[in-house]
Amino acid sequence: MFRQFKTLALASALLSGASMADAANLNVTYAGSMGVVMDKALGPAFAKANDVTYQGQGRGAYAMAKLIASKQVPADVFVSITPGPMDVLKKAGLIDTAVPVASTSMVIAYNPKGKYGEAFKAAAANTAGAEPWWKILETPELKFGRTDPIGDPQGQNIIFTMLLAEKYYKQPKLEETALGEVLNTKQVFMEGNMLARLEAGQIDASSGYKSAVISAKLPYVELPDEINLSNPQDSAKWYDTVSFDVKGADGKQQTLKPEPLVFYAAVLKNAPNPETAKKFVDFMNSAEGQKLFADNGYDQPKGDGLYH
Repeated sequence: MFRQFKTLALASALLSGASMADAANLNVTYAGSMGVVMDKALGPAFAKANDVTYQGQGRGAYAMAKLIASKQVPADVFVSITPGPMDVLKKAGLIDTAVPVASTSMVIAYNPKGKYGEAFKAAAANTAGAEPWWKILETPELKFGRTDPIGDPQGQNIIFTMLLAEKYYKQPKLEETALGEVLNTKQVFMEGNMLARLEAGQIDASSGYKSAVISAKLPYVELPDEINLSNPQDSAKWYDTVSFDVKGADGKQQTLKPEPLVFYAAVLKNAPNPETAKKFVDFMNSAEGQKLFADNGYDQPKGDGLYH
C-alpha cells in the first residue's frame, strides 16, 4: 500500500491553513526545538507502522498554543515544553489532560570554529585554568543568541538559568552583564534560525535545549542541575526563587517563573483524527518511541501528567 511521509514547515502550514488538516491523517504541532526528533524520527516511524500520513509543524510553544487556541492552526496533537503552553489550551477548553513524554536541560551551545570556540571547549571539559563558561559570556564582543522570551519558553529559560547562575556562582548582576535587556535586539532571534546561525558562524554561542543541540550535532557546555531547569524536584525549593517581569503580547506586565523542562503531549478535543492522535501519544511513550527520543538526545519523561 502506498505510504507517504510528509513534513511541512510552519510557513507553508500557516499559508495552507485548515485545508492541510483535511488532507492529513495526523497533524502534530510541537515546540520549535523538536523539529529533528518529530519530523525525522517519531513522525516517519509512526506513519510507517500505521500506514498514515504525518504532518508536523513547529514553532515557539507559547506562540503555537495561542495559534491553536484561536483556531488559526488545526491540529490533532500538541507537544509542548513546560506546562505553561498547555495551560493556554486548557483555558481554551481544548484539552483535558497532558502526559510527559520526554525531558531535557538547558545548555550553552557554541561554534567550535569561532573566536571563542577553544575557550568554550576548555570550559566544557573543566580543563585546568580554563575560564568558566559564564565568564566567557560576559565578554562584551561575544555574539550570543537566544529566543524571544514572550513567544518561546526557551527565551524565558535562558534568563532563568542566568538568574540562577548569579546565585549559584555568587556573581551579582551576571544575568544583566551577559544578556542585557530582556528583549535585547542584538541577541534575540526567532528560534528556527538560531542554531542555524550558530552553525553558520553568525553568532559565537547560544542558549539551547540539550536535546535540540545534540540533534543539531553542535558542541555545548553542560550546566549543573541547580541552574539547568531539568529537575522537577528542584522547582519549589530552588528554581522558584527567581523570576522576572516582561510585557506580554497583550501589553500587560506579567511576572514569569521557571518551570522544569519536561515535554508534554496532549490530544486536542477538536482533533480531526482523535483515535490516530491518541495512538501517536501512546507511541511516544512506548519502548520504540522512547528509544527514538534517546537517540536524538532527549532524556526520559519526569514527573506526573497535568490536570489529573
